[in-house]
Amino acid sequence: MKRILTGALGAALLVTMMPVQAIAAPGVINQACRQSGRDAATIERCGCIQEAANKALNRSERRKVAKWFSDPHQAQVVRMSDKSSDEALWKRYKAFGELAQAICQ
Repeated sequence: MKRILTGALGAALLVTMMPVQAIAAPGVINQACRQSGRDAATIERCGCIQEAANKALNRSERRKVAKWFSDPHQAQVVRMSDKSSDEALWKRYKAFGELAQAICQ
């Protein structure tokens, strides 16, 4: 329990200490997030998600993942694929999602 609280506190501090440009981070993930039509897709949250993507995914992966915002079925196709490259992408995508969830609440 102590680890969870410490991690949550660290993530909260990280978000509050982020520079203003990180909040409005340009990129394909940010754009896809903002165009998703979801209520939670605020400028700040989408910018934070872009920053997490920048840390966890390379440029090509970010372009591919951005398409999943409008076509989630493609994420499932990658997840179910037997290709080693898709398996590797899925693992990095999961790590990206965990990072974004930790710092972008």
